[in-house]
Amino acid sequence: MDIQQLGMIGAGSMGGNMTLLFEEHGIKVHFFDPSEKNEEALLSHAKEAGLTDRIIPQKGYESLCKSLPSPRVFVFSIPHGDVADKTIDGLSPWLTKGDIIMDASNELWTNTERRQRRLEPNGIHYIGMGVSGGYQSARHGPSISPGGSPEALDKVFPFLQKVAAKDKNGRPCVSKLGPGGCGHYVKMVHNGIEHGMMTVLCEVWAIMNRSLSMHYEEIGSLFRHWNREGKLRDNFLVDIGGSICLTKDPENGSYVLSNVRDKVVQDYDESEGTGYWTCEEAIRLHVPTPTITVSHLFRIASADAERRQAVQKSFGGGVKPSKISTDKQEFLRDLHEATYAAFLMSYIQGLHIISKANQKHNWNLNFADILQLWRGGCIIQSDFIVDLLESVYRSQPHSSSSSSSLLSTPQIGHELSQAFPSLKRVTLKALEADANIPALSASLEYYKYSGSTDLPTQFQEAQLDYFGAHMYDLKSAEPGKPVTGGHHFEWKPARGIVEERG
Repeated sequence: MDIQQLGMIGAGSMGGNMTLLFEEHGIKVHFFDPSEKNEEALLSHAKEAGLTDRIIPQKGYESLCKSLPSPRVFVFSIPHGDVADKTIDGLSPWLTKGDIIMDASNELWTNTERRQRRLEPNGIHYIGMGVSGGYQSARHGPSISPGGSPEALDKVFPFLQKVAAKDKNGRPCVSKLGPGGCGHYVKMVHNGIEHGMMTVLCEVWAIMNRSLSMHYEEIGSLFRHWNREGKLRDNFLVDIGGSICLTKDPENGSYVLSNVRDKVVQDYDESEGTGYWTCEEAIRLHVPTPTITVSHLFRIASADAERRQAVQKSFGGGVKPSKISTDKQEFLRDLHEATYAAFLMSYIQGLHIISKANQKHNWNLNFADILQLWRGGCIIQSDFIVDLLESVYRSQPHSSSSSSSLLSTPQIGHELSQAFPSLKRVTLKALEADANIPALSASLEYYKYSGSTDLPTQFQEAQLDYFGAHMYDLKSAEPGKPVTGGHHFEWKPARGIVEERG
């Protein structure tokens, strides 16, 4: 299908920039946004960029539909939730068989599948299409993760290959992932991985700045060095971290970062749902994701700065980080290795969620294809890590059994075992200095307990059997699967009041 025109619904920062991107690729874009402010901003940006010829505002759903040739193609870039349902309601009187909707919002995958069930009986295709990279990539070319019927994906794929980000070898960062809501699911988990990596990096920045007394310029230069070579090379977050540290306000010469308050609110105000959806999925599917989950909780705790201020007073001033006394260069080498290990574990935890969901929903996902999405135009781009993970998936078919784990592969085992001493040293030094390191410490513990066969949960299992008769396995038996044990010990017989008196 040769897409020459489409209808864009939503012209905010993402939708507006995608509209400009599509126009640059020769696509005529008819757009509608109920916000006059968004419409005016898009038209202004289009004029500045000299891209007004093929960007046409429409005043409602009817005029939008009538402006497009059949079969129509629409792209949604709107808030998650019932906004998409209301948008579909608005379009419905004019939709006809063969029309295609690509939902490029950060939407919950179950909502995507519900809308597919609603529209597909009428011959209308609905593609859940994750788009990553922020508004800059929306303008230049994002990472795209589409999921839907094979027929629909085949129709739009040449268009998506054209507008998607390209990796260093010129390959588009888009794949026909599979059916149903898998596209939005993969994007959801991408964002969960992103939260884990971002929290790790902010902890690392704070250790450098507050406990090693490194100035922004020094940190920014070090981040840029990390991004140029080694295990953190070509890493988007490290790259922009360097820029953030080095950027000054042209009006007063102060570092912009120095004036940013320590509160992340997009999870708290629910403008962004992918982080907690990822955590919910991990719990629902019984996948340990400590780096990702604790990162979400840390962001939530940060959001209410007023409450933290009140708690600080009740704690008599709270706990403040102190200086780390150590060989600085040696410690920074450890910090680099610890950052890499925690990033890799965030990736692994996210891929384990996708793997479990893939088994449950029979999506038949290709994990090498998923990794290709993350080679450019996305927030979690980290080429060394993706190269490593792709080599794992390509060297041995990843087991579809519920016990399969990237941690059990020789390549991953080697990398994390090599990094463990550095991660441990960093964690210990940071704890001594009272630095905030929830994600780094959770990653360390994840490594420790994932490879242990003698956990303290032995005692917990006995307690569960004591008061709940929940049964247990014997240490003398084989490890077995995660199913109820076959043994119970009557630790204390249940007795009634009369029996107790007797």
